[in-house]
Amino acid sequence: MPDALVLRALGLGDTLTGVPALRGLRRLLPEHRITLACPPAMGDWLVDLAIIDAVLPTAGLDRPLEWTGPPPDVAVDLHGNGPESHTLLSRLRPRRLFGFACPPVDFTDGPIWDAAAHEVDKWCSLIEFYGGACSVDDLRLPVPERARGEHIVIHPGAKARARQWPVERWRAVAEHLPADVHVTGSAGERELGRAVAQASARVTDLTGALDLPALAAEVASARLVLSTDTGIAHLALAMGTPSVAIFGPISPSVWGPRIDQDHHLVIWHDDIPSPGLPNADRLDPRIAAVTVEEVVAAARGFTTPNAPRAGGSVSPAAAAARGA
Repeated sequence: MPDALVLRALGLGDTLTGVPALRGLRRLLPEHRITLACPPAMGDWLVDLAIIDAVLPTAGLDRPLEWTGPPPDVAVDLHGNGPESHTLLSRLRPRRLFGFACPPVDFTDGPIWDAAAHEVDKWCSLIEFYGGACSVDDLRLPVPERARGEHIVIHPGAKARARQWPVERWRAVAEHLPADVHVTGSAGERELGRAVAQASARVTDLTGALDLPALAAEVASARLVLSTDTGIAHLALAMGTPSVAIFGPISPSVWGPRIDQDHHLVIWHDDIPSPGLPNADRLDPRIAAVTVEEVVAAARGFTTPNAPRAGGSVSPAAAAARGA
C-alpha cells in the first residue's frame, strides 16, 4: 500500500479545521495509507474516527520527522506555506509533494497562499488544486452516543495569554447562568478551573480530568459551550453543540464558525485597535473589551425560551463573523 504522509503538527483547533482537507485527501487517494504527523493525542483520536490510518508523533517543526519507512509516495504540507514545513517533508524524498507555492525553497507546483481566506477554505483549496473534493460539511464529526444534557461547558483557558479572557469574568458568567456548569481545560489550567468553580456549588471542575475523546463526549452532551477563540470552540462546531466564542486578535472571517452560524455566535469588537497577535503574552485589547454582560446575554439566547438571539455573531461583528 502506498504511503501518504501529511504534516499538521498543531493544536486542537488547527487539527479540526484541517479535517475537511484530510477527508478530501482520502477521497483523492483511496488506496493510500494516510499517516498524519501531529501530536499523538490528536492523531490517535483521528485514527479512531477513521479519518487517518496512522500517526507519526510530531510536535512543531524543530526536529526532523522520524519517518523510518521508504520515501512516501505523497507528502502533504497541511502545516503552513513553508519554508520550514516544506523542507521537513522534502527531506524524506517523496515522489510527490502537495503544498502551497513557496519560492524560498523553489517549490512552485502549488496554489498561491491566501492569508485572508478562512482557515478551512485555505486547506480545502490546497487539496482541490491537486484534484481532491472537499466540503465544509466535512467539519462535522461523529457524535459520541451520549444523551444531550442541560449543563453548560465553560472553557476559560487558551494556548496564549492574548486569548485568555480574565478568569474573574468567567467566574461571574458562571454565577449568572441558569444551568449547571462544567469547567474544562488541560492539566496545566487547573488553577483556572478552580477559580471558576468558586462561583457556586453548581459548577463542576473537570480541568485536567478529560482526555480528548472524553472531552469530545463532554462537549457533545452539553447544552452550550462558552470559550474564547481556541480549540474547544472548533470541537463544539464539530459536535453540533451550540457555542459562544470570544474573538480578539484574529478575525472570525478567518477562524470563526464556517458552518451552522445560527448555532455558533462570536463576540468580536473589531472597532478596537489590536496588534493581531494570537500567541502574544499580553491580553488582546479586543478580548479585554468584552464584558460579562455581553457573554451572559449571548448565552441566555440559547438557554432562555423566547430570548432574542443574533444569528452567527454579536454586534459589532456581524459582517466579519459571516466571512464578509
